[in-house]
Amino acid sequence: MPAYTPAWWLPGPHLPTLWAARGRPTPEVPARKERLELPDGDFVDLVWAGSGVGPLIVVLHGLEGSFASPYVRRVMHAVVARGWGACLMHFRGCSGEPNRLARSYHSGDTADLDFLIGVLHARSPERPLGVVGYSMGGNVLLKWLGEKRETARVHAATAVSVPFELAAAAERLNEGFSRFYQAHLLASLRLSLGRKLGHHALPFSRRDLAEVRTFHEYDDRITAPLHGFAGADDYYRRASSRQFIPEIRVPTLILHARDDPFLPAWAIPDGGECPSAVALEVPARGGHVGFITDPLPGLTRPWLEERIVEFLGGVRALAAATTVPATSAG
Repeated sequence: MPAYTPAWWLPGPHLPTLWAARGRPTPEVPARKERLELPDGDFVDLVWAGSGVGPLIVVLHGLEGSFASPYVRRVMHAVVARGWGACLMHFRGCSGEPNRLARSYHSGDTADLDFLIGVLHARSPERPLGVVGYSMGGNVLLKWLGEKRETARVHAATAVSVPFELAAAAERLNEGFSRFYQAHLLASLRLSLGRKLGHHALPFSRRDLAEVRTFHEYDDRITAPLHGFAGADDYYRRASSRQFIPEIRVPTLILHARDDPFLPAWAIPDGGECPSAVALEVPARGGHVGFITDPLPGLTRPWLEERIVEFLGGVRALAAATTVPATSAG
């Protein structure tokens, strides 16, 4: 496929980020839903698309994402066009219905992904599995791969625009125009958790929820006590994925733009931290989950999605199980 060439008409880090989220068309993806019951009595909602045989690609969305997120639809469309199956795992409470327990989800919670992979493997032991994670979902994916090492029962993975160091990401999102993303995401989180107040004994009040203005405040007052961390710093230290990358043994592609407005450049891993199984691609430009190569508005080239399926399709187990010729994801 052609090399990544940033769209000339989207300079800087913010325009590609916003154009990818709001400016590009979102493909229709025929899908079916499944509710997966979890061992602790809670649930996650899955969305399935594409083939029931051949490779299956699990998709992990970013913070407050869902099947409605354009990047989710685009990658599932690309996977289906390849002749594969796709399965989106909504993190707890992200499918449009609050989860049952007081707890929610967070950037270091790998247990639900591990349970899902176990279920999928038990259902179809011979079916090759890949995983794609975006932003927060990419952090969960890389942490899980590092935790599992050789025992991860997947054949390939791709992580896009990952907040490798959560403390650095929280600081970056409180600077300049990146505060716009922080405000948008915090508003969504307040709305989601606000629905639980009155239904659960939560370790924070509606006033606490309303007063938080930064991610550090939110994680210190909300995320940490809700999920058993001593505070935001303890959460960031234990949940950040960068420290787990050297332990990854599954073929993995990491795509991250150096100008990502969600993370300072110094927090991006370098090649020396990556084991032989990990390919790290860090172009100078691209924004956050952007990587737009469209020559003009309206002339869409799905470079990011094609790069993802190209990498996954190049892994031997997935390539051997692919029986439908690859087609364009555009």
